Amino acid sequence: MNASIIIAVYQREEELKDLLTSLTQQSNRNFEVVIVDDGSTVDLKPVVDLFSDKLAIFYYKKLNSGPGLSRNYGMQKASGDYFIFLDSDTIVPPHYIAEVLKELENNYVDFFGGSDASHQDFSALQKAINFSMTSFLTTGGIRGGKQKVDKFQPRSFNMGMSREAFEATGGFSDLRVGEDPDLTLTLWEKGFKSRWFPKAYVYHKRRATLKQFGRQVKAFGIARPILNQRHPAYNSITFWFPTIFILGLAVAIVLSFFGLWQFVALFGVYFAFIFVVAAIQNKSLKVGILSCITTFIQFEMYGMGFIRSQIMLNVFNQDPKEAFPNHFYKS
Repeated sequence: MNASIIIAVYQREEELKDLLTSLTQQSNRNFEVVIVDDGSTVDLKPVVDLFSDKLAIFYYKKLNSGPGLSRNYGMQKASGDYFIFLDSDTIVPPHYIAEVLKELENNYVDFFGGSDASHQDFSALQKAINFSMTSFLTTGGIRGGKQKVDKFQPRSFNMGMSREAFEATGGFSDLRVGEDPDLTLTLWEKGFKSRWFPKAYVYHKRRATLKQFGRQVKAFGIARPILNQRHPAYNSITFWFPTIFILGLAVAIVLSFFGLWQFVALFGVYFAFIFVVAAIQNKSLKVGILSCITTFIQFEMYGMGFIRSQIMLNVFNQDPKEAFPNHFYKS
């Protein structure tokens, strides 16, 4: 099977270099690499040229449109019959491509997703963010490897789809945030099947600061009601959990002033459990402490974004593109 790796990138020359270096170390080299420079203000061509004799690599530069439409552009240029999307802030272990191709040969599927992991060289904050985004204690493990045999929702930092699936859907939509679950739900609606590839994981560096992380998860929260409008059959009560958690914590704090401290204690037990598990997994007390902070930020910011979007779309009946223009590509 001929695979094309699509990397949509904006700036991030050092991260791109790290990703391409990891691709040169693959045990299976049956792939091409298509780099789509999404209007970077820095020159990424010299980075790509460093790998011209090590990889079958192709470089295209276009006006900035966001990662989703840039991936579509890359698929139009690629020669493979299966596309693999990697974000520029990921690193792939040496077995990655071999595992993807083995899964496709043994049990073909229209599109797949893999999980993300924290590399030992990552900073304490990066490890804490990874824990909050992937742990069963925080997200149910849906991004870190919880296996839903035929209903895994891939994320675009580590995702693949067939040329047939791309041609049937046109690829990623006009959503700037939430474009990957939007594509997944569209593919399901058209009858395509997905699966999780357990050994095809990547190391995901994620955001570097708490402020950036907070903005990112708030944007995810805003995107969910938009997705619910587009794909009502896949709406779920679980999407309310971060909002309920934050509101519950606020109520518990108020009740504690009236002597009902037991409710706050329950939340304290939860965060203590987060601290212990994160510290043990990462062998670091610092990561344990930071994981409590990143988990709180994740729930708070996602919950705030979610409830705001719910009110704007479902109470005031605003059009999503008018309420949240930054969540969409400009025509």
